[in-house]
Parts: sequence; C-alpha cells; structure tokens
Amino acid sequence: MKLPIKIKHFCKILKDSGFQCYLVGGAVRSYISGIKPSDYDFATDALPDQIISIFKNVIPTGIDHGTVTVRFEGMELEVTTFRIDGAYTDSRHPDSIAYSSSIYEDLKRRDFTINAMAIDPLTDKLIDPQNGKKDLKDRIIRAIGIPEERFAEDGLRVLRACRFASQLQFTIEEKTLKGMKQESERLNMISSERIRDEIKHILLSDNPSTAFYIMKETEIFKYVIPEFLEGVGVKQKGMHKFDVFEHSIISSDFAEKDIIIRLAALFHDIAKPRCIGTKDGEPTFYNHDIVSSKMTEEILLRLKFPKNVIKQVSHLIKFHMFNYTEDWSDSAIRRFISKVGIENVHNLLKLRYADRGGMMGETHQCPADLSLISRINKILEKESAFTIKNLEVDGNILYTEAGIPKNYKMGLVLQFLLDAILEDPSLNNKEKLIEIAKNFYETRINV
Repeated sequence: MKLPIKIKHFCKILKDSGFQCYLVGGAVRSYISGIKPSDYDFATDALPDQIISIFKNVIPTGIDHGTVTVRFEGMELEVTTFRIDGAYTDSRHPDSIAYSSSIYEDLKRRDFTINAMAIDPLTDKLIDPQNGKKDLKDRIIRAIGIPEERFAEDGLRVLRACRFASQLQFTIEEKTLKGMKQESERLNMISSERIRDEIKHILLSDNPSTAFYIMKETEIFKYVIPEFLEGVGVKQKGMHKFDVFEHSIISSDFAEKDIIIRLAALFHDIAKPRCIGTKDGEPTFYNHDIVSSKMTEEILLRLKFPKNVIKQVSHLIKFHMFNYTEDWSDSAIRRFISKVGIENVHNLLKLRYADRGGMMGETHQCPADLSLISRINKILEKESAFTIKNLEVDGNILYTEAGIPKNYKMGLVLQFLLDAILEDPSLNNKEKLIEIAKNFYETRINV
C-alpha cells in the first residue's frame, strides 16, 4: 500500500530542513497490514520550536511533552520529538523527559512491540528493533522488555492492552498477561477520563467482549467497573445460555456500533445480582430494569461520561423490559412510543436485538420484534403527535379560550388531552381539543 503524497511531502520538508522524520504508532500497524490509516503520527529529532518555525499552522497540543499538531494540506498531523522518559513515580506520566536524536531511543520507551515500529515515508524503510512486525503477523500483543515495568510506568497500559486485543482481535502474550494482572491495581491512580476513553474505544471495536473477558481474567474490572463482577456465576432461566456477566458483555457484541446502544447493551442487566430472588425454584430479577438504570447513571457519572450520554443510556435501560404481543392495539403502540420517546424508540428496539443476541450468543430476531418494528414504522409514517408539545393547543390557548387556570390543573388537562389523541389521533384539532378540555375540566376537575 502506498502512503499519500501529502505524507511524503510533509516528511520531505522536515528532511530538507535537516531533520529526521518517521511515521510511527497505529499508522505503521495499518500500513504494514495493508489498511489505510485513519490518522498519521510522526516522530522527529526536530524540537517543537523548530517545527513551529518550519510550518505555518502549528498547534501546541502537548508541547510540554514534545508534541505539536501540524495542520498541513488539509490534514492534522501529530508530531513528537524523539525523547527519553524519566521515572514514572505516579504511574501516569514521566517525571521528566529528555529529547533525543535517536529514533531507536524513542521506540524503546513505548508500550507494546506492535507500537514500537517506525517507517521512513520517503524510502519505506522499516525500523523495528522490538520485532513488532513478527508479533503483528502472529497477531500477538507483547509488552516491550519486562511487562511489569511497562505497566508500572503508566497504569492505563493494562487497559490499552485489552483495547488493542479487542480492536485487532489479537492474543495477549502470556508474560504480558501475567504482568497486567500483577499491575492492574495501578488503575486506581488513573483519571476517570482516561479510563472512560479506553472503555469507549473497546465498546466501538468489532467484538468488545474480547477485551471484557481479558479484563475479568486480569482483575481489571475490580478497579474499573467492579459491579460487573457481581454477575459472574449468576445463572438465568429460560433461553439464557450464559450467566449475567457473560450475557452482558456478549450483548455488547451484538449491539449496533453506536456508543449509546453499546453502553445500554453492556449495562442493561447490571443490577440483576442485586435483584435476585426465586419463584418455583427459578431465579427472578424483579425491577432489575429500574435498578439497572439507576446503577448505570451512577457508574457512568463516576466514569465522567457526558450527561446527555448518561441520560440516553439510562433511559433505554429503564424501558428495556417491555413485553409486546401481537394483540397490542395501535393506540397501545402509540402510548408505547409516547412513553419511551419518539427519539428513543428505535434505539430501544436495537437494544432488544442486542439483548436477544446475548442470550444464546447468536443472531436472534423473533417474529414479535419484527412485527413491532413494522407497526411502529407505519404509525410514525402517518402520525407525529406523541407528546404534549405536539398538541394543537397549549396552556395559553386553554387559559384564554377554555378558562383553565395556569396551575397544576392545567397539567392534568394537557395530560388528558395527550391520552385522548394517543387513543384517537383524529382528535388533535384545536376546536375539538378545546371542547374536550372544557368538558374534562368542568366535570372531572373543577367540581
């Protein structure tokens, strides 16, 4: 695979200025594997100030650690000066850095062999002092040198290893896996934001469960989301092939590759161990949907997910236990859409699909689900009134033309009108609604 001309042009400018320039990181892995890189990172012996003097548009994104971002011919290129890291006493970042003139010194400080390769874009020469190309070919993730030392330098690396295993579908080498388990406690020293970002990368990989199984084996879950471990060994009834833990992580594999849906799939049953009971010798999990929704809010808040994400995910989980049957009337489906929210209904159906996939570990779309999807789509095509905001009247109209006071009674009237149009959409007409509102207010409220 050929690198873009722009990349070669960028590298040539640095070389013509008397500096080395190598492509590094994930772009090298992709290039060797014949995959088009999604972004490009470079290493050079040019100092940040020198890079700034060479290129017109440079952002000092991480200048304290020798990194700048160069905007070049429509691309954003991250460029880092060769460096040697000092001690990592906080298991997060080096106490000091020293710039180097050697790409070999720079590659030695990296985490895994597959990330310790460099390519000269002008000659295609590969620099591979850690035999990363072989590990890439053998689909192995191996820490550089002594694994425990690499993970002690930055505690997040144990989670990064899980992420790479999930994204690349690679196996983690035995000594590296042992080192991960030994050093996993260092995650206690890592910020929630950094952990959150790794979890997001895992969830958006093709098979998130690959990482989650490793996180269980290496005890990483204990320091990231310990609540998941409560589901290990908790059996379920009916069509469920797996315990609660496995069902949850396998469900995330079957979810659409969207962070909201995958988070909902992963967390939808997290409260089952706390809601377990028995009936006729079978386990029950009454109200686990409500408790799971609340637990999910707390966990995602702890992991510093955005509030809008937390709200959407917990909402889907709260309503995931709906029980549709073919005898639902159209008005029942309209009430379902109204309760769940028109903006959430399709995501809820996608969560149901993932939930079913996690039961047996295989694609399963039951006829009832397909029927519900079809009926919802038909209703949405011809109707659009599912909330009080969609009514052809509002509080001001009802106050002015129906004499209904602007207090809690107005809320009761508006809710009654919504229930009426969900039952019969043809009633969503200003005159009809005013008449209904007057009658309801005079005969049911103001008596």
